[in-house]
Amino acid sequence: MRVAVTSLGWTILCALWAIEPSEQGGRAGDSQRDMIAALEAASPHPSLGEQARVFGQFIGTWECDYANFAEDGTITRGKGEVTFGWVLDGHAVQDVWTWTAEGGSGAREVVTDIRFFDSKSAKWRAVWVDPASSRVKTASGGVIGDRIVLESTADDGSRDRWSFNDITRDSFVWRGEKSRDSGKTWQLWAEHHLKREDAAASAKNKP
Repeated sequence: MRVAVTSLGWTILCALWAIEPSEQGGRAGDSQRDMIAALEAASPHPSLGEQARVFGQFIGTWECDYANFAEDGTITRGKGEVTFGWVLDGHAVQDVWTWTAEGGSGAREVVTDIRFFDSKSAKWRAVWVDPASSRVKTASGGVIGDRIVLESTADDGSRDRWSFNDITRDSFVWRGEKSRDSGKTWQLWAEHHLKREDAAASAKNKP
């Protein structure tokens, strides 16, 4: 009888061991979903008012043709995707940029921005993070004419300009530029062409 009980107990213990990993995976998955749910927001916060339109117009997913220009004239091209969404109770917009270089290793690169309106300075501020290269940049600015322009200053005194250009409902051009003479002249180092994903898909499916 004692042996029978021991065998039964061992069978139950083995069964629990077999179930536990999936349960842990489920709990981890639930925690991940909880984090995403806490981060995302369905709409901009009412306090933003008209400022919500500045980056709110980009909410959604975009196909992106990337082009980066090195100082030696080398051009690196790639394709990827950019997704914009409201986060943090609608106080900010987060965008995630992913791309794979043409002819490269096929490894995906990914960076992200958090953009929020600073009511004290009346400017949009952005924090750009590239974990793979341990780089962080901050910028500020807003609407200038028919463009959105944010600028930042590097430790060496050079200035970066990040701009959204030729904006329509379904497309825009993002440019990155650098100035080493306090903004008198600018050198283009990146130009990315984006099309809204559903619009791009519709164009591809046209006969």
